[in-house]
Amino acid sequence: MSNIITVKDMNLWYGDHQALKNINIEIPEKSITALIGPSGCGKSTFLKTLNRMNDLVPSVKITGDIRYNDTDIFSKEVDVNSLRKEIGMVFQKPNPFPMSIYDNVAYGPRTHGITNKAQLDEIVESALRDAAIWDEVKDRLKKNALGMSGGQQQRLCIARALAVQPKILLMDEPTSALDPISTSRIEELAMELKEKYTIVMVTHNMQQAVRVSDYTAFFLLGELVEFGKTDDIFSQPKDKRTEDYITGRFG
Repeated sequence: MSNIITVKDMNLWYGDHQALKNINIEIPEKSITALIGPSGCGKSTFLKTLNRMNDLVPSVKITGDIRYNDTDIFSKEVDVNSLRKEIGMVFQKPNPFPMSIYDNVAYGPRTHGITNKAQLDEIVESALRDAAIWDEVKDRLKKNALGMSGGQQQRLCIARALAVQPKILLMDEPTSALDPISTSRIEELAMELKEKYTIVMVTHNMQQAVRVSDYTAFFLLGELVEFGKTDDIFSQPKDKRTEDYITGRFG
């Protein structure tokens, strides 16, 4: 399996505070990689670096090398909008735009210049199907998305990210604001999506990492302590700190 993202010797500072220290990781394509670790350990910061969301933070400084399909994502030639089209993001709290369900999903394709109604209809349906929500919303596409339940809103946000046909989907604790039934829907969805997309997911829930991910990266105090196949990390961790965390001795 080839790697879609390769990170070498990456460090990140917010002003004087070093949030990530010497991160080295290779993320295989068409798989789910879970990022676990206690709050404040750097996992969301790392996730947001992959599509340059941290560019929006003043005083952030990043060194090292991050490559997406062999392209240096910080190279001057890289257009950030194109990068974020390829590497989509779904946040912790569902954040649909205050517009119709249809317009939420069509928003990205429109900003990338698609105006043909038939083409947009096709993209919207395909993205909603991929996000496993088409059957629930197909009769109310013109209704305001803010009227949907939390779990539906989160699947809509996934559909919105899929509408621009990314290669990678970054998910920052996508189920932490949801009830158990919606959570299991999103987990099932993630496992279906990895047929077509690479998923990198921050989760606080270790059972979730075990259930859905192929690979797990354990972060602690800004360091990547251990990375490997999820089964190995949870059954035979190599580092004592990983073992202490997953057995609940700290964190």
